[in-house]
Amino acid sequence: MSARWWSAAAATKLDRVRSGVAEDVLAPARAAIERGEYGRCLRLLEPIVAAHAVTVPLGGRARMLMATALIGQGDSERAASCVRGLHGCADPELRRQARDLSLILEAPSLQRPENWSLTLPPIGAVESLQQRAMPLSQSRPGRRRAEDPPPPPVGPTRQPLGFALVVLAVLLLLMGLLGGCLRVETDLSLPAPGRLELSQSLTSTSGRWMPWQRQFASTLSADADLSRYKLSLEPEQGRLSISSGVVSAADATALLRRLALDAGELTGQALPAPDLNLQERNWLLGVHQQLGFELDLSQLQPLPGLSFQLRLRGLEPGAVRSAKPLAVEARPGGLNWPLQLGAINRLELRSWRWSRLGVGSLVIGLLLALSLVLQRLRRQAGFGWPELPSPQGPRLRARSDPDQSRG
Repeated sequence: MSARWWSAAAATKLDRVRSGVAEDVLAPARAAIERGEYGRCLRLLEPIVAAHAVTVPLGGRARMLMATALIGQGDSERAASCVRGLHGCADPELRRQARDLSLILEAPSLQRPENWSLTLPPIGAVESLQQRAMPLSQSRPGRRRAEDPPPPPVGPTRQPLGFALVVLAVLLLLMGLLGGCLRVETDLSLPAPGRLELSQSLTSTSGRWMPWQRQFASTLSADADLSRYKLSLEPEQGRLSISSGVVSAADATALLRRLALDAGELTGQALPAPDLNLQERNWLLGVHQQLGFELDLSQLQPLPGLSFQLRLRGLEPGAVRSAKPLAVEARPGGLNWPLQLGAINRLELRSWRWSRLGVGSLVIGLLLALSLVLQRLRRQAGFGWPELPSPQGPRLRARSDPDQSRG
């Protein structure tokens, strides 16, 4: 029976909620039991047991530790006597532990037959095999030692070129199937004020799906939060993509964070969630947009063949206010921003988007003002208000312009 086991079982929640003073008094004794110094533990507990009765909580716990140390020394009788004294303790949990320990200590020991065990003689009393063989070798001095048989004729050793070629081919095949480069591309566009269009693709440069892509596709298909997005699977081209369509900025941010969460659960590494922030101010004629994107990749060390890119469609290089740590590259149809592994990537964009409704309203207002100015000039020229042609033919006006009559 192990005293350390019983000490660990006795350290219940009741002991941990006691006062800090009592724990400090019994801490040296507990440490001595954990180190196997049962004699020192008994010497530390004797003055505590003498100063506190069994009805006091500190005295009861001290006697339980003393019983544990006695068990460690092999003195089961004194341990049983110490445990029987705990039946008068006021703590019901301590009484229950004492009752359980008494059942173990007072259990009868079974007598085992002698043929159930094997008795080994002392090592020093047994004669070694070398000592037994020495007299035999000395008694036969004329006998020659048998020579070792010659090795079998197997011929000269050849270089294993064929085996090396097979191993190299297998290794290359495994590298092609299990390895491969992975390119993560995220397309982002601003089709309308307050709206974003997001799509993310994972492409293997080997032209085949990697095992990780296959597992990630199964995870995305089973995720209920991503059921409303379009998932495209192209195993023949090694491509996996998901598109959100035209959604709000909050939905696009939630999609990016969900993808990072699913990828982190699959790889067993917590991936940081991207931070996408879109702020807009409406000036009736147009909308001033400010887009901020941040992705912390400082915990992800650079790996060969792994790359992250953010492509911004429909934006000009003048919209970029800051891009760290790598610069934004101008491409046909938009911008391309490569992300750097092992660093914090930040991007800030500002752009102006004309409002069709505002511009149309302005054009209609200008045309209406121009029409009013032309009508006023027509009246001032003496033509009066526009009239419909008379069915009886042209005739003189019965009434002239007031300005002409005064002239």
